[in-house]
This record gives sequence, C-alpha cells and structure tokens, in this order.
Amino acid sequence: MIGITMGDPAGVGPEIILRAVAAMSPQDRAKTRIFGCQRTLQTAEDAVQSGLVPGRDVSVTDVPVDGAPLPWGQEDARAGDAAFRFMRAAVDAALDGQIGCIVTAPLNKAALNAAGHHYDGHTGMLAHLTGTPKAWMILASERLKVIHNSTHVSLRDAIDRATPDSILQTIRTGNDHLKRLGYDAPRIAVAGINPHCGEGGLFGTEDDTQIAPAVHAAQAEGIDAHGPIPADTVFHRAYNGAFDLVVAQYHDQGHIPVKLVAFDTAVNVSLGLPIDRTSVDHGTAFDIAGKGIASHENLEKAIAYARKLATGRGH
Repeated sequence: MIGITMGDPAGVGPEIILRAVAAMSPQDRAKTRIFGCQRTLQTAEDAVQSGLVPGRDVSVTDVPVDGAPLPWGQEDARAGDAAFRFMRAAVDAALDGQIGCIVTAPLNKAALNAAGHHYDGHTGMLAHLTGTPKAWMILASERLKVIHNSTHVSLRDAIDRATPDSILQTIRTGNDHLKRLGYDAPRIAVAGINPHCGEGGLFGTEDDTQIAPAVHAAQAEGIDAHGPIPADTVFHRAYNGAFDLVVAQYHDQGHIPVKLVAFDTAVNVSLGLPIDRTSVDHGTAFDIAGKGIASHENLEKAIAYARKLATGRGH
C-alpha cells in the first residue's frame, strides 16, 4: 500500500491525484490510499471529471479542513495547516506499517509557515516528524540522478555546510540508495563548489580543503566516488552515462540541470528517513488550480518510484 498526501488543498494536488488514481489499474488502485480532505477531493472531481468517487473507488483517510473547499489558487494559512496535518497522518500510517511509501503532492511553503509550521518544505517536515537529524533530497530521472548536500539554505550557508563529514555522509546515502535500486557498484561523481574546482586556489580553496577529503574517504570505504569535478561538465557527463549519480553541493546546482532535461518526469525522493517518500518535482501551480488542466505525469512517475521502494526492490 502507498499513501498519497494532498499537499496544499488550494493548489493542483487534488486534481492531479484524481487523474493519477483514475489512470491506475484496479489492482494498483486497491493498493493506494489518499490522505487529504474528502470535501476538497469531491470539489476537484467536478473540475477533473475523472469518474472516481473518492472514498468508494479509492481509499481516503479524511482529514477535514476548516472552510473546505478553500478558494483555488490562493495562499491560505488554513491550507498550510491542512498540508501539515495530511503529512502527519501519512507519517503515522507509514511508521505503523500501514503503508509502504508516502507520495506527496506539492505544498506552499509560505502558507505552511503562516500556519505556524516552520519548515523549509516536505523534507524538513518529514525529518522532524520522524525524529531524524538529517534527511537528503535526491532528484531522480531516467538519465540523470542528483543528490544534494544542502537544499533550502542560502548559498553562503551552503558553502559552510559543504564540510568533509557532511559530503561523505551524502555520498554514502546516495550509494546506499542506488544499491537498493539494484546498482551493484554505483558510480558517484561529486561536483565542485567553485568555478573549475577553484583552479588551483585561484577561485577559492573549498574544493581542495572540503570536498576532496570527503571523496578520498569514500574511496577508502570502497565507494566508487570521483571528484571534485567541475560543475559545468559533470552533469553533462552523467547524463551521457559516465556516472550513475551526482552529488550537488547546493540547491540550484543540482536542480537546474535535472529540471532542464527532465522537467515533467524527475522524481523528488527523501533519503535518510525511517520511512520512504517520493514526490512530484513541481509546485502548487496556483495559476491553474481548480481548472482541471494540470498534468499528472510527474505524479505518475513519483508513484511508480514509490511502488519500487514499497515492494523492496533491490533488498
């Protein structure tokens, strides 16, 4: 069983969930549970016309929302609080073994924080709800996979967080995940943080003093790690098959190349948690919410990845 959280109920989450569930086989639909607001789903069905009756054709854990259905496409603290409560219910079910993986529809970070839930997004929220010190984000597409040493922090903070110990942990986490997916010896490239990896100290020394020691430590553990490699070439090389995974040092360094080559198909996966979670790699799309035109392709990819994890492939 996988669980799908609705995300922000004023965004496109309810619509793409209904479309994705309607496209499932009866067998897969029977192994799917939605964590969200029943009234919002019913209203979204009016726009989508999927033919589903939520609660009858697909299991729903109803988490009521004050004032539902909320206006589409508007930032609302009530929606931010609802997104948190949907996730908390799904995490409880996952920790209890009722579902094997959580798939998350997008939330709005401003609405989440306006409701008093001060997280940088789903990954930070999941780490808190599961009592995990740190979680990692990997963006996975067919030809390019990227794990991030840091994500939702300033670029200045990201440089400070690129310590040998942190990068080594990131390499290990990515290596373990790919092995779980069936890679015998993942080839991992570690991106540099400065132009040309500092060019021998001309453009900074962080690559020599912070990144290279982590790569050497990973190699000593038997991990097939390479780097630091200049960021302006490493993603191209990985996309063309030289590496199975790239370690990015900060948010945009990893997100830009993945979104360029796989905007509609890349899956966001949380690693380092006691539960599994995948997600779409797009936002709430407030500008088209409630119109019944949002594409569910990315959510289908996230669901497919979740089913791999839930069935224990690679164990």
